[in-house]
Amino acid sequence: MAGLNDDAQWIILMGFVVSTIIFILALIVSQSALVGQTTSESVLEFSKGDIQDLRSEIIFLKELKQRGLLNDDTLLIYDLQNISMGRMTAVVEVDNWTDEDSRTDFIYIHFNDGITSYNETYEEYY
Repeated sequence: MAGLNDDAQWIILMGFVVSTIIFILALIVSQSALVGQTTSESVLEFSKGDIQDLRSEIIFLKELKQRGLLNDDTLLIYDLQNISMGRMTAVVEVDNWTDEDSRTDFIYIHFNDGITSYNETYEEYY
């Protein structure tokens, strides 16, 4: 019994430790790929283009109305209907008011398509 060699036990123990570390690292790497995928999917689902189109159209129509080139809001209502129907479930609300005391025009825009909810108040001083 005095000549028993324990080197093989150390080799097996080190192999088990190294394989456990490699398994844990592989698990971490696979989870990081899933996090990146869900983040990029949420960026793609955000309807930034629709919101920017809506905002620019509302501000453009407001400028036309201030110059006297637009008498009614039928174009704005038609555009809002098209955006809502194009997104199938988008709820779009626009409110416009003027504060005479501070000489400021306000435009409130609300956009909600079930995934993205966006609110903005646009102020213009005159």
